[in-house]
Parts: sequence; C-alpha cells; structure tokens
Amino acid sequence: MSDAGIIEEILRLKKERRAIIIAHNYQREEVQEIADFTGDSLELSRTASTIDCSVIVFCGVNFMAESASILSPEKTVLLPELGACCPMADLIRVSGPRKPWESYPGYKEQPKLIFPIDYSLNDIKKAYPGVPVVAYVNTTAEIKANVDICCTSANVVKVIESIPGDEVICVPDKNLSMWAQKNTKKKVIAWDGFCHVHDRIRREDALRAREEHPNALLMAHPECRLEVLEVADHVTSTSGMLRYAKSSPHNEFIVGTETGLMYRLKKENPGKIFHPLRKDMVCPNMKKTTLQSVLRALKENVNVVKVPEDIRVPAKRALDRMLAL
Repeated sequence: MSDAGIIEEILRLKKERRAIIIAHNYQREEVQEIADFTGDSLELSRTASTIDCSVIVFCGVNFMAESASILSPEKTVLLPELGACCPMADLIRVSGPRKPWESYPGYKEQPKLIFPIDYSLNDIKKAYPGVPVVAYVNTTAEIKANVDICCTSANVVKVIESIPGDEVICVPDKNLSMWAQKNTKKKVIAWDGFCHVHDRIRREDALRAREEHPNALLMAHPECRLEVLEVADHVTSTSGMLRYAKSSPHNEFIVGTETGLMYRLKKENPGKIFHPLRKDMVCPNMKKTTLQSVLRALKENVNVVKVPEDIRVPAKRALDRMLAL
C-alpha cells in the first residue's frame, strides 16, 4: 500500500474509532504531518485529556503513552511501536538493578556509555532520608508514583524552588539537574542518568557550530551538558525553542536538540534558517514509529498502554502537584 493509501486508511479508522493522533516533536516528518497535535510529551498528554475521544494514538516512546494513560484513564492509549522506549527513563528503577544499556535497539549505533553509579530510587532515598524527590516527566509511571513531585525541562527550577528545605533529589537526568543547580541556591542531589542524544554534545561541538554559522543564535535543550548550556544563547525545552524561534527577530538558529524538531521549526518559520548543532542528534527510538505502525495500532488495537490504578493515582498526584504551580 502506498503512503497515500496508508494515510487514507488511517484517517478512516481514526474517524471510525473516535481517535486522535498525537506526535512528539522528535517523530518522523510524515508521522508529525498526520498528527492532530504535535508537541512536548506532557503537553500532548494534557491536550489529549481535554479532547472528546475514545482512543489516543501516542506517537512517541513508552513513558509518554503512560503519561497519557495517567491523565486519561477512561481512554484507550495506543503506542504504535511497543519497542519505542526512552533509555534514560527505563534505566532508573524504584528498586533492583537497572536494565543494561546494551539491551536497547539502536545501542550499537550510539557511543558506549558508562554509568558509574547503580542506585535505584529506593537506594537514593535511603542515602538521603527525608529529602524530597523531584522526577523529570521523562520517567516511567512507577517512578512518578514514588516521588514527591514531577517537573519538566522548562519548569525544573520553579518546581525545586517551591519545595520546602535546602536540599532536593532530582532524577534521572544529571544534566538537567546541573542546569537547575546553576539556577537555584538549594542543594540539588543528582542521579547519574542522561539522554544519550543530548549528552554526546560537547562544548567544542557548540563552538564549532558557532564558527560555521556566525550569524546564528544557539538554542540548547537543558538535557545537554552544562558546558554546552553555558555557551548557548537560549536554554529551553522543544516547545520553548519553537516559541523563541517564532518570536525572535533573528532569522538564523543552531538547534541543540534531536533533529526531529527541525521539521516543525522550518514549517512554522518558512523565512528562517535552522542548522542542527550536530547531524547525529537522532534518537533511534523516536524514529521507530512509522505510518504503517500507526495504521496497525488503529486497525488491530494493539500495544495498549494502561497504567494500573495503584500506580496511576500516586503518579497523577505527583503530576498534579507540579501543575498546581
């Protein structure tokens, strides 16, 4: 079946099943194009919870579909590719050993990464008893259910500042934690996790990109290393980059995040120029979802993601505390 035929069938099934399709900013171009909404993970889950529909097709990775299930328990949530995971989210466990990085598809295509600390969430809590725990939304539902509050890459500092006391534990992204530490007087206790796409960028990469594009402003995601963020013109989430590029009088930008965002940046700003900070900033898991897998999920109702109530309720509580800010 041609792409046009697949799209036609997707649209038919979407109407028949009262479904909406939501796609993360890092998805393939053709997947973003058929989506009803594109955006950040939590932004999409919140949007989906307000739409009168029966089915949510989440074109993203596992923890994102879980968030949609947490906020819309009455709806059927489908993840087109069940193997689409977020290694950073999956590596941290409430208890027990973490899943080895080598077990993830696409690992061999990435630089070898080493985690010198093998703490579970419970290990961290035991090491720092009574210290509040903040979990990045890029975590599993189980982790969210066992922390005090959640945060996004955009509001991490605000969330940390809202918590009483002088110390806070922040999991799982050490780079996001270090960025927060730079912008708060509280002590941020970080876990040694990271996003392999953003963490591979070094200061010299950012400086090289500046040399190659001297008239461009550098936007960087806070999942990048602090050494990169310190030389950026603007540090923000993917949605923040979209807003910044649109509102800025500048017409040329270096994009320090997964290359999937380039599609929407160019689409929404046809008169502006965008360069990837590095061309290999590609998440293989985000690229697993295809038009064919979206069609299969809708047609066969496969890969249903349903968070159990005993996890969903406390996880939603941690999200609600953040949203209340």
